[in-house]
Amino acid sequence: MPGRSLADLLAALGLFLEPDVQERVEWLGEELLRWNRTHNLTAITDPVAVREKHLADSLTLLPLLGNARRLLDLGSGAGFPALPVKIARPDLDVVSIDAVGKKVVFQRHVARVLKLAGFTAVHGRAEDLPKTPLCGAGFDLVTARALGSLPMLARLAEPLLAPGGRLIAMKGAEGVSELTAGQADLLARGFACTAQHRLQLPVSGAERCLLVLEKTG
Repeated sequence: MPGRSLADLLAALGLFLEPDVQERVEWLGEELLRWNRTHNLTAITDPVAVREKHLADSLTLLPLLGNARRLLDLGSGAGFPALPVKIARPDLDVVSIDAVGKKVVFQRHVARVLKLAGFTAVHGRAEDLPKTPLCGAGFDLVTARALGSLPMLARLAEPLLAPGGRLIAMKGAEGVSELTAGQADLLARGFACTAQHRLQLPVSGAERCLLVLEKTG
């Protein structure tokens, strides 16, 4: 069994954070559990599970960010993966959106305490974002973790992405079969899968599949 500290979990996934960044990410996990006692933000209440399934899982995105400058996280919940990614990559302009008000309030609290410049948490629906100045010329990267089918994500992401932008769908073990089943719908919307990254979380053994879909037309 690998170590259960955040550093050990990240190392098992081939990831590394500078000590000051790791400390901020760890504080996020602790604050989530503290708020969860009264606000019911997550069904995961074990500290090790929070480190693995919220913090480390979110950070598996880091090697895929490339030179993205603007990131939108759809259905961000209490801020995952948006908050860990923003903490680890402060240069990114990150927008997160969720329909549950108390989860957005938590995100804004974290951003305020950690002084996360360039982080915006929106209470609302993704369908309404293209009509707002926040969308601007579009996002380089749209992410979504455990949020509906690939065709649905492509439909939501299409008007939000800049030309050549990418959608990264964070899926479980079903990711590859879902990609096969949804291939025709994705192509019809101008999306091509350019990469598949399969991994296993080190403590639970849960399988993850990160699908990178590029908007080609």
